[in-house]
This record gives sequence, structure tokens and C-alpha cells, in this order.
Amino acid sequence: MSNDNPTEESVNLDKYESVQGPKHGFFERLYTGTGGFPIVSRRKFFYTLSAVLLLVSLLSIAVRGFTLGIDFEGGSRIQIPAAEGVSTQQVEDVYAQALGHGPVAVQKVGSGASATIQVRSETLNLEQIEQVQTALYDEFQPKDSSGQVTRNAISIAEISETWGGEITQKALIALAVFVLLTMVYIAIRFERDMSIAAIVSLFFNLFVTAGIYSLVGFEVTPAAVIGLLTILGYVLYDNVVVFDKVEENTRGVLHLNKRTYAEQANLAANQTLMRSISTTVIGILPIIGMLVIAVWLLGVGTLKDLALVQLVGMIVGAYSSIFLAVPVLVSIKERWGPVAAHTKKVLDKRAGVGVGARVPVGATAARGPRPTDSGAPRPGSRPSGKRQKRRH
Repeated sequence: MSNDNPTEESVNLDKYESVQGPKHGFFERLYTGTGGFPIVSRRKFFYTLSAVLLLVSLLSIAVRGFTLGIDFEGGSRIQIPAAEGVSTQQVEDVYAQALGHGPVAVQKVGSGASATIQVRSETLNLEQIEQVQTALYDEFQPKDSSGQVTRNAISIAEISETWGGEITQKALIALAVFVLLTMVYIAIRFERDMSIAAIVSLFFNLFVTAGIYSLVGFEVTPAAVIGLLTILGYVLYDNVVVFDKVEENTRGVLHLNKRTYAEQANLAANQTLMRSISTTVIGILPIIGMLVIAVWLLGVGTLKDLALVQLVGMIVGAYSSIFLAVPVLVSIKERWGPVAAHTKKVLDKRAGVGVGARVPVGATAARGPRPTDSGAPRPGSRPSGKRQKRRH
């Protein structure tokens, strides 16, 4: 008879597998997704890691805040053709010499003949605009599209604080509406406990992504807000995929005494882990290409705002859907409802099975409703849900 007696809670899945079946390598377990990674039983570690990431993000938002772009904060935007030999540092130096202080930001936008150097600053009055325009014209002799040297090649646009405030308000309203609609969809799509876990994952991803954006110090532009809304949609998709598998694996589990809800949920997380990794890698490759080609090679600096928020958001979203949402779901299930009683029943049965089985010195029967993944199915086993039964 196999040794199904549980040891203390710290016993991990590898010890169980050494008795139940052959020990598989890391990449084989990752590829096959047969429950080889104890995600649920190590939920305390993932809770701690998630709490640290969330705390750092919230502190950064509270202390550093966000660097708002000119579209939100208002100010002046100056553009000058990026002629050969003209660098952003030179433009910044000329601006500082003309006004006695530096601009908010200077970046090169576009490539080739259409490339321009864009200067963002606080709102300038007419006298300051005249000083800057004259200084830039005298220093660089810019040419217009027809090749004529003219002051009109230097364009200056003013964005009022009122208009920036309206844009900020609209962006916040759009974000709030999107999150609200997402929560409504989650509440309809999933059962109550899954909805709570998915919403926790959604807000975790929102705050951590925003916190990293604040920590890096990139300007918050309309493109960044659009990118944030996009990655929240990605998180929702990832949660749907993971929870669909959890729902499939745990269907009818309360009528069986072989495996616990936590073990079946852990198996589902393993089965979707490789898919989440593949989806994330495929998703971030074009974003990395956007950063490398558009920003560094072509000089389209405005795209970095969109690329960074999507890059961070997709990585954090893949993490939260597997290593946060599933453990939170199991914790809720084991604290309230019939799952706690079923888990205790399964663990008590294992503790009484196998009279002649070897139990390590100091090992005790599992107590309380919280299981480990030590009772998880061995690699190669199939879920016990109804869908799998139909295949036979």
C-alpha cells in the first residue's frame, strides 16, 4: 500500500512524489503541467512577495507621485527640426541659457527628415516665448519643410492647466468606468469566491503597475493611460483562462475523498502555468521590439510610455493570475463553506490509511482545514473532473 500518511505542513510535493512515482525534472514538470509545483501550499510565500510589491508600489505613489505629462499638467511645448548635428542636450543648454532654468523634458521624436526635438516646459509668457524662439533660431538656424531658414520652423504650443485638468478628470473617469465594468463582468462570469479572487488580482496588478511607473519616473501621458486599460483587459483574460481550469478540475471534488479542493486547484494552476508563460512571452516580444526599434533606433520617444506600462503590466498580470488569484481563491474556500469540512475529511482519511506505512519521526497528522500539496496527484495523473471521465 502506498504511503498516503501526511507529515507536518512543511512537507513539500517532492517528498510525496518520491514515494508515489518518479521524480520529474523542472522543465518536464513545467511542460507537462501535472501538478509538480506546490503553488497553493506555498501561498504564504506568495502572499508575502505580493505584499512587498504592493507596499513598495503604494509608497512610491504616495512619496514620489507621478510625473504628469504636459497633456495633464498643462504647459508649453516647443518643437524644432532635428537637423544633423543638433542634439537634445544642445537644445536643453540653449533653453537654459535663455531663461535661466532648464525645461521639464527634452526628447527627440521621429526619424529622418521629419525628426524633431520636442521641449516640454511649464507655461511660458509671451516674453519668455520670444526669448526662447530667438535663442534657438540664432543657435541652430532651423529650416522649414521647403528648406528655407526661418523662425517659423520653431513651433510653440500652449496647453492650459484647465484643459490639462479636464484631460486628467476624463482619464480617471475612463479608468474608473473600465474597472467597474470589469468587476461587473467578473461577478457575472465567476462564482462569488472566484470573483473576489479575480478582483484582488485586478487591483494588485493596477497598483503595482502604477507603482513601478511612478518608481521609474516616466511621464504619465494619454498613451500610458491607454496602455494601463489594455493590460487590465489582459489580466482579466488570464484570470478567465486559469479559473476555467480550476472550475473544471474541482467539479464534483466535494463528492470524492481522494483529493482536496486545494490539490485540484494547484493542479489547475500547474496546467495553465506554461500557457501563461508562453502567452506572456509572445505578448512582450513585440513590446520589447517597440522599445528597441521605435524608441532607440527611430527616436519615437512618445511610444516608450505606452510600451513600459504594457511590458510591466503583462508580466505582473501573469504572476498575479497564477500565484495570487489561485491561492486567494483556495484560502477563501477553506475558510468559509463546505470546502473546509471536505478538506479536513480527506486529510483525516489519509491519516488513518496505511497502518504499516512508514511515517517519519516527529511527523504528525495534518490538523485544521488547510492542506498542503503533499497529497497532490503524481506527475502524469489526470484530473478527476467529469470532463475527463467522458474521454474514457
